[in-house]
Amino acid sequence: MRVCNIFNDLYTNKMNHQNQSKMEVINQKVVRTDNTLLAVTHLTQLLSYVTGFGSLIVPLIIWLSSKDKVEGMNEHGKAIINFQISLILYIIISIPAILLLGLGILGLIGAGIIGFILPIVNAVKAANGESPSHFMTIRFIA
Repeated sequence: MRVCNIFNDLYTNKMNHQNQSKMEVINQKVVRTDNTLLAVTHLTQLLSYVTGFGSLIVPLIIWLSSKDKVEGMNEHGKAIINFQISLILYIIISIPAILLLGLGILGLIGAGIIGFILPIVNAVKAANGESPSHFMTIRFIA
């Protein structure tokens, strides 16, 4: 009987050790550095110039799906979403301002130029591993 208990104890200790090893592997988070994905995420903001929509939704999907998996994605994703919401707000304000001596047209042109140039600048910065620029961006998501 004593020999049986020793083998039983060894077996249960071995099983507990295997279960702990499995739990450790499951709980590990692997964060990778992927500057190309960061740059592509910035460049997806230009979809509105090609298709007319998608400049907010596509980066939002990429950010939400990989913010815990890619190093720097959370910072860049927040910058992109804040910038796109800021652009939408500037456009909404500029439309009624057209009646005010045509100043809204200048606002729309400015928003279009900034909305085209800043994603390209931030994509280059992301490819080089730098933080994004927050020019004319209201921080809605901190």
